[in-house]
Amino acid sequence: MLTSFTALRQRVLAVLGAISMYRLVLFALIALAAVAVLLSLAGLVGPSPLELLVSFAVLAAATSAVDAAAQRLLHLPWRIESSLVTALILLFVLQPSISPGGLVGLAIAGALASLSKYLIAWRGRHILNPAAFGAAVVTIAGGLGAGWLGTFSSWWVGTPAMAVPVALLGLAVLWRTEKVRLMLVFLVVAVAVTVLRQAVQAQAAELSFAATDAVLFALTQSPLLYLGAFMLSEPLTLPPRRWQQFCVAALVGVLAGWPLSVAGLFTLGQERALLIGNLLAFAFALRGSVRLVLESRRFVTPTAQELTFRTRSRLRFVPGQYLELDVPHRHPDVRGTRREFSIVSAPADLPTLRIAYKEGDRKHPSSYKRALAAAQPGAVLAVTGTWGDFVLPRGDAPVLMVAAGIGVTPFVSQLRQLQATGRQRDMVLVYVASEAAELAFRDELEQTGARVIVFTRDEPADLPPHWTWAQGVRLDAAGLERVVPDLASRHAFISGPPRLIADLAPALQKARSLTTDAFAGY
Repeated sequence: MLTSFTALRQRVLAVLGAISMYRLVLFALIALAAVAVLLSLAGLVGPSPLELLVSFAVLAAATSAVDAAAQRLLHLPWRIESSLVTALILLFVLQPSISPGGLVGLAIAGALASLSKYLIAWRGRHILNPAAFGAAVVTIAGGLGAGWLGTFSSWWVGTPAMAVPVALLGLAVLWRTEKVRLMLVFLVVAVAVTVLRQAVQAQAAELSFAATDAVLFALTQSPLLYLGAFMLSEPLTLPPRRWQQFCVAALVGVLAGWPLSVAGLFTLGQERALLIGNLLAFAFALRGSVRLVLESRRFVTPTAQELTFRTRSRLRFVPGQYLELDVPHRHPDVRGTRREFSIVSAPADLPTLRIAYKEGDRKHPSSYKRALAAAQPGAVLAVTGTWGDFVLPRGDAPVLMVAAGIGVTPFVSQLRQLQATGRQRDMVLVYVASEAAELAFRDELEQTGARVIVFTRDEPADLPPHWTWAQGVRLDAAGLERVVPDLASRHAFISGPPRLIADLAPALQKARSLTTDAFAGY
């Protein structure tokens, strides 16, 4: 069962990987808005179709105007997707309206949300969830006397009719961003706290209480599903490590499940709980956008290039993590202007930073790939963050690394860092490539002294003594167990396309632990 689930997960990731995270969130929210309009026509949600359409138009105009003005002032390309995502998220959080006061409040919330991306930021990276900030300010201001605003955080999306659409579309987003476990932590904590709160309140009022009814209420008649799937999971406001993300999810779950009163003036509702979680995330990792200067590029195989940068400011990462590189360009396609790359260089190499990528389809490249290929030495690009838990476990337990093609990059970083620090560890790298010429970073891997088993159609020339050619053995689950007979004693790491991960799952599940780093190209 576990093996089939792993295979399914990788196939779904391969499909969802064909679209950028930002576009996927946008399309999911558009679909959710369309569902809401249909449900409104049927009388199953509170706002009317006219209120939904007019409110969205006002929110979209406000967020787009502020984003366009700010990015023009900062000489940045305007990303309409970001503006629309913010507007759509606010549409489900704030109370839709067609009254003049309500529309003014919506416009102010949208403008504040967009402004927060630039004013409440650290080194070019926003700290607070923009939609949560805009909604919180308008709601608190209304509660403190600015009733003329005419809108507030109603979270009308938390209704039974919207629960299934939110869950299904949210799952697609969570699967694409690999935040399903984050959502589970948040839901378990939030639902448990909600049930506890209702039990305490029922006992105080001497009313009957049923735990199953309380759980059902939390999942279908509260905005927890929407908050977790579309707001908490936003990568730009999460810390880099999974355990840190779980801490943030648990904190937001507690505060969202049991809203606390602040000086009797307002409660820590859903969006305010998220903002507090954002502050914890920021405390975990004081990091932000780091400018890179391109120094050189070279082919490391006939189809893969390496880019070498020099960092303009301090960059922190753990060997095996990936970065998100922003390459602004005109008329970006559906994949947008940002991509994720595993880091080739080791932390010990800083301020030099290296990434590598495979050229792929030369006839129909993405707009991003064309822009990246056109970048010349001296070009300044930005890393918008480093993430990931594809890092070696502590201690000296033996490790198995499985890489396909350019998927070897995180292992190069890890092995180089071990070499730089003088650490000795039992490491075996199984390196898969279509042919010997596609084996990247041979010299660097040889210098680390790691044992390497090569799977290629043709025999590589001049292999080092600690390298072995698999001699035609097919790399499937049985083949992997044959060349690594002590697999069960090793921590397994695999970096490659989802199909390879699915094929090797039966063998890799026998390892002491398994960590995957799937990629679907760009």
